[in-house]
Amino acid sequence: MPPDHISHLQCVLCGTTYDPAKVTYTCPTCGPTGVLEVYYDYEQVAPRISRAHLAQERDTTIWRYRALLPISYSQKEIPTLAIGGTPLYQVERLRKYLGMSDLWLKDDTRNPSASLKDRASIIAVTRAEGKTVACASTGNAASSLAVQAASVGLSCYIFVPQNAPRAKIVQLLMCGATVFAVQGSYDDAFDMCIEACNTFGWYNRNTGYNPYLVEGKKTAGLEIAEQLGWHVPESVIVPTGDGCIISGVYRGFEDLYLLGIIDHIPRLIAVQAEGSPAIVRALEGDGVVRPCEAHTIADGISVGLPRNGAMAVRHIRASHGFGVTVSDAEILTAEKELARRTGVFAEPSGAASYAGLLRLLDSGKIARDERVVLLVTGSGLKSIDAVVEAAGSVVSIEKGSAGMNVVEKTVQSLSSTKEPDTYRGSRTSNKEPSAGRGLRGFLKKLVSKKWGS
Repeated sequence: MPPDHISHLQCVLCGTTYDPAKVTYTCPTCGPTGVLEVYYDYEQVAPRISRAHLAQERDTTIWRYRALLPISYSQKEIPTLAIGGTPLYQVERLRKYLGMSDLWLKDDTRNPSASLKDRASIIAVTRAEGKTVACASTGNAASSLAVQAASVGLSCYIFVPQNAPRAKIVQLLMCGATVFAVQGSYDDAFDMCIEACNTFGWYNRNTGYNPYLVEGKKTAGLEIAEQLGWHVPESVIVPTGDGCIISGVYRGFEDLYLLGIIDHIPRLIAVQAEGSPAIVRALEGDGVVRPCEAHTIADGISVGLPRNGAMAVRHIRASHGFGVTVSDAEILTAEKELARRTGVFAEPSGAASYAGLLRLLDSGKIARDERVVLLVTGSGLKSIDAVVEAAGSVVSIEKGSAGMNVVEKTVQSLSSTKEPDTYRGSRTSNKEPSAGRGLRGFLKKLVSKKWGS
């Protein structure tokens, strides 16, 4: 039985409402593209959550917001891995560099599988009620589901595109998942997962298909509001692929607004790669999300047909937000700069939020005195192969005095080369960063760009 505090589900395309006890995934009329949105009975929710209640709550994970999650209040058994409660950093060095005194970074690399997707997978695993779970993913959602399934002992099947990052595949296999590498795109893997779930009766964790996953991701928005002392930022910048994360962030702020806990919803800004711009095109056009070819180094946001696109466009516009695209070269430069100025090593898709901020500062669409939150969604350790060439090179030295001579010369050279103290506008060329041969060789045994090598 569905939780009593969910009032209904509503299709984002046709607007038809459904009893959650009668529909599991998408709108029966609109089919797979008819994503359903979850609506709550706030009269039941309100007595269970408030500023005062949260101030006394000792649980720092997403379960502190259980009143707003699609899990029955009567359910006693909850997965034990600690999800959420990730830090919101003041990033002082980056603030100084950009001249932004109220810039913040939400670091969701700190979740168990090293990505924000854990917030959704824990909802799927909990709602699966012991069933086998499955999903299609470019990597992070899959590894997240495999981690969560392993923690509670569920069988797990994963469908990934053939070019999914090797580090993420290794994580899947280590956690015991059965992995199918589809000879096609993410969209092909998505469709095959749906077919398999229908055939075998598995619980489907697909993004933009299962309506309850957005509800897990909204805890990122809930945390940002609470961690800022309920002083809501002007803008939240979100890497965007399928559109589920940005919709989740919106839903978190929307819930708090409807409950009277905050007084406004921040502007949400979607950052997409230039090679995967379907949602930004819709925002700049008639609002209809149309498929496009997806080619970007940022695999986590490489999506030809965003399955949650319609909902994302509606939520971004409701927040008075917009979208921006960035090149792969800008993403890689941002990834390296973010690591060097904050210590947070993001994967390319996670660093896209910072690349977007730089583009918006250059265009004047964000002011330096705004309160802005960057959302970093996944760890760079999961996409090493994508950044080897941008990282730089190692310095190979001999043992003994000859090696020390090289060390001394290197230190002297570096001490005479000073990084700029302040941001002076984009310096990214249209060319991809050149290979750092030393590092490439050093990692050759650890990272492979081809399956089975």
